Amino acid sequence: MEVFISGIDTNIGKTIATGLMARYLFKQNQHIITQKIVQTGCQTLSEDILIHRQLMGCALFKEDTSGLTCPYLFKHPASPHLAARLEDKTIDTHVISQATQDLKKRFKTILIEGAGGLMVPLNNAYTVLEYIEEHQYPVILVTSSKLGSINHTLLSIEALKVRKLKLIGIVYNKYPETDKNIANDSINEIAKFMKKSGYKDNIIEMGKTDLTKRDELDFSKFFNTI
Repeated sequence: MEVFISGIDTNIGKTIATGLMARYLFKQNQHIITQKIVQTGCQTLSEDILIHRQLMGCALFKEDTSGLTCPYLFKHPASPHLAARLEDKTIDTHVISQATQDLKKRFKTILIEGAGGLMVPLNNAYTVLEYIEEHQYPVILVTSSKLGSINHTLLSIEALKVRKLKLIGIVYNKYPETDKNIANDSINEIAKFMKKSGYKDNIIEMGKTDLTKRDELDFSKFFNTI
C-alpha cells in the first residue's frame, strides 16, 4: 500500500503529520516506511526523514542512509525544479518511482511525502499532482486553520476531484493556534466541500506536537478503509 501525503502549501505540517501517521501504523505492527520524494535546503540526509523516524520512535533504516527513502537532495531551499536547476541537475521522476518500487519489495506500507503543494513543479514539464496522477496514489491532504486556508484547501480538493484521484482524508493542523472562530468555521467549510466533491469528510485535527513525547493520534478512519 502506498499513500501520498501532500499539503496546501509549504511549511504546512506535512512532515509532522506523515511522522505521526507512520508512528500510528508502526505501533499497529505494520511493516511501514516513509519516503520523501525530494528535499530542498538540505545536503546530507533528509531532515524530514529524520523527523519521521524520531516520531516513529525508531532508528534510521538502512534505506535512509543509502538514500532510497529520499532520492533527491538539494542545497538551496526552493521549489524542487529550481533547486535542481541551481545545481545544474534535473529531477527524473523515474528515479523517484524506482526508489518506491524498491521499497515496496521490502515494506508493506509506504507513506510518500511530497514537496510543497500539489502544483509544485518537479521539473520543467511535471508537477507533483501529475506525478500522483500517473501512479494513481490515494492522497492525504494536510491543511491548517490559519486565515486563507479555506481557499487553498478547496482548490486542492478541486484539483484532486478533476483528476479523479482518491482523497482519503485531511489532517487539519491547528498549530500555531489562530482565531478560534476562523478555525471552527474553516473546518466546517472544508468538511462541507469534501462531501460536495464526493469525498468522505474524514478530517483529523492535529495540534502542537512535542517531538520528545510523540503525541498519539488515532488515524484509524484513514487507514481502516483503504
